[in-house]
Amino acid sequence: MSLAKIIQLKDAIINFFDRTDRLVYVAETNDWIVKWVGQHVVGELNRRGLMKSRVSLSSFGLKNKIIHYGSINSFLRNGLENNKNGNKIVVSWYHVVPDDERLRHIEAINDRVDLVLTACQTTKKELIMNGLKEDKIAVVALGVDLNDFKALPSGRRAELRKRLGLPDDKIIIGSFQKDGNGWGEGLEPKLIKGPDVFCAAVIELAKKYPIEVLLTGPARGYVKRRLQAAGVPYLHRIADKQKDLADYYNCLDLYLIASRVEGGPESLSESWATGVPVVSTRMGMPADFIIDGRNGMLAEVEDVDGLAKAADKLLSDKILREKIINQALVDVKKLGWDNLSTEYYDKIYHKLS
Repeated sequence: MSLAKIIQLKDAIINFFDRTDRLVYVAETNDWIVKWVGQHVVGELNRRGLMKSRVSLSSFGLKNKIIHYGSINSFLRNGLENNKNGNKIVVSWYHVVPDDERLRHIEAINDRVDLVLTACQTTKKELIMNGLKEDKIAVVALGVDLNDFKALPSGRRAELRKRLGLPDDKIIIGSFQKDGNGWGEGLEPKLIKGPDVFCAAVIELAKKYPIEVLLTGPARGYVKRRLQAAGVPYLHRIADKQKDLADYYNCLDLYLIASRVEGGPESLSESWATGVPVVSTRMGMPADFIIDGRNGMLAEVEDVDGLAKAADKLLSDKILREKIINQALVDVKKLGWDNLSTEYYDKIYHKLS
């Protein structure tokens, strides 16, 4: 039996005997965004005394709880029947993909789910267009732990670059995501994440600037192969814990988001908190929070030339870059998990208590 299965079994046993927790956030076995969000939300709710909560890898055996499935996929696999036993059901659905098979379940979700959480207005509109009842949707952004993610002084940033082996005479562009299909090498691109657009924009920038790319996250094979073929140097490291990413952000000159579809990404708030300017396509949370030229730069989805030009403008204009960084450091405060936990409680959990 795998370790994940053993943990799921342990959590299922705990579920049978739990009489104190009001909220159980059901995470996925992979140590990635869904689990991280749950840990932050539950941690803040408990710390602030708003609601006794915990993270679980199983919903089996729960009664008279608020069950929050951290992804629509885990709900469809395991949760369609768990609105029985007096449970209230919350489901996170962060983005709608092209030809999304999950939309076939909208009618059942309307009947069996109490609230659907998403992180941006774009996804809310897509879900409503596909039949989800508007009064079932709550929008709360993906946040950042402002205790872990901070902008470090220039000397400390230089030390971190040296430790990673990043040159001090190159512009370091970051991409910290999972953008390959599956959990293996990731040679087949997950196109909604825009790895092809990202590579094309970086290759264009490398014609003018000395670029090196810093990658984290699993399944980055497509990006690595494409950058290598174009002669653009890169470094790929896997962070053991989410908070370890803060050091990687502090090595960057620019974070580039090239996605076609996103619910977040968390990299927006993490970049802002660490003093890294962001250039992004206009979708997901960037469309909701970036004011072009004020706290970031925007280009249209799939606009490689627009992304490259926005990044060029930011890199070549020190005054603009510093203005954007400083404004983002102000704006990110509303995206701290301590603040967002109140939104989770007010917009979701308190309504179902």
